[in-house]
Amino acid sequence: MAENEVVSLLGKLIRTRSYSGEEKAAVRELRLFFENAGFDEIATDRTGNLIGILRGNRKGPTILFDAHIDTVPVQDVNSWRHDPFGAEIEDGRMYGRGTSDMKGALAAMACAAARFKKTYGGDFAGRICIAAVVHEECFEGVAAREISRTFRPDLVVIGEASELNLKRGQRGRMEIRVETEGIPAHSSNPEKGLNAVYSMCKVIEALRALPAPENAFLGKGIMELTDIRSDPYPGASVVPEKCTVTYDRRLLTGETAGSVLAPIEKVLRELGEKDPSVRARAYVAEGRETCYTGAEIAGRRFFPAWEYPEEAPFVKKAYEALCESPLLNPVFSHYSFCTNGSHYAGEEQIPTIGFGPSEESLAHTVDESVAIADLVAAEDGYFRLMRAFTS
Repeated sequence: MAENEVVSLLGKLIRTRSYSGEEKAAVRELRLFFENAGFDEIATDRTGNLIGILRGNRKGPTILFDAHIDTVPVQDVNSWRHDPFGAEIEDGRMYGRGTSDMKGALAAMACAAARFKKTYGGDFAGRICIAAVVHEECFEGVAAREISRTFRPDLVVIGEASELNLKRGQRGRMEIRVETEGIPAHSSNPEKGLNAVYSMCKVIEALRALPAPENAFLGKGIMELTDIRSDPYPGASVVPEKCTVTYDRRLLTGETAGSVLAPIEKVLRELGEKDPSVRARAYVAEGRETCYTGAEIAGRRFFPAWEYPEEAPFVKKAYEALCESPLLNPVFSHYSFCTNGSHYAGEEQIPTIGFGPSEESLAHTVDESVAIADLVAAEDGYFRLMRAFTS
């Protein structure tokens, strides 16, 4: 029964495309499931996040299960062996955009809550909230701020792919922009100007020499260049007067925007002292996105890391609950990528764990897929977490 329900719901969600900012139809599909399952309340906020709520008949904690409903786009449909929106099943796996990242977890959470409702009715303590969050792929944790502000969760379960293991931490992410200034000139007389791209080449080489900080549990705070642009663009016979690069910096616990920028600014300052033609600055990138509701979300692209010890009471309780399932054999680990946990745990210090089906490496890939056995095991794990924290 659990397999049939979760496969059916996931298939409907996969067949409903929901790129960031285009989640409305998928939200409508999930709302129908919540309604048919008899959820006590169904809420939608200004950004379009959908939250299905079960209410217990006794006072207790609010347990929030978080899964984003948006996906990254499919770049080339022809490169897929399976229809990215077909929810095709082959050899025990469902294929499609979002199966692994992370509609599979969302379907398993919703089905676990529906089973919990059938099993216990309202005979439990507190609230269980299933949140389908928008715009996570391009703005981790920003739309989630609306949810924590409204529901004030006492515990958050992030459903990002964890290989059915228990995540007790996550590296954060910061987008850094570095700009160099030049002097425009006609490209037939380059000596009359100053090429900002040549200056940027010096900056890039200097920044590559910066050592990456390291955390014993979370790993290295790597910094990788992800794009580069000269201005004006296209440069029709013009020496570029500006060059901008973006770095993706993976954050470790305790790091701030200031502490991350400090060594970069030191490198830029020393370069400028040695070569006055290098005029550069670094800053945290900012973003602005429009939700399918028309609401705008904006903020700095700084999403902090978080980590909890194995001996933390809520971590131990979650681990023990998962170990009760005959379908699970969890171990402790951490997320290498960024999740909405950057808001819940990193910004708000709300106790947070991660548990979900599939593998991190399958996110955003061609022929993305999830094992149906993982979906069933995840549904059972979510059910047991619900019971453990509301009994």
